[in-house]
Amino acid sequence: MNRNLVALAAVAAGIGLGLAPMASADPGPVYANCTEAREAGDTDIMVGSEAYWEDGDRDGDGIACESYAG
Repeated sequence: MNRNLVALAAVAAGIGLGLAPMASADPGPVYANCTEAREAGDTDIMVGSEAYWEDGDRDGDGIACESYAG
């Protein structure tokens, strides 16, 4: 009976680990600033993109390092 409990506990623990969310480390912004992003040819970085970061979105519209007519 003890073997069955140990086996059941091991299976339950294994299932629990399989369902646990993966921890993801935040690597930080892809670019140090918008000048760096523009030099790499990356402008109008949309929220949801791995390159988006809030400090690059000065007006808070969800687009970082917006292109501009120059």
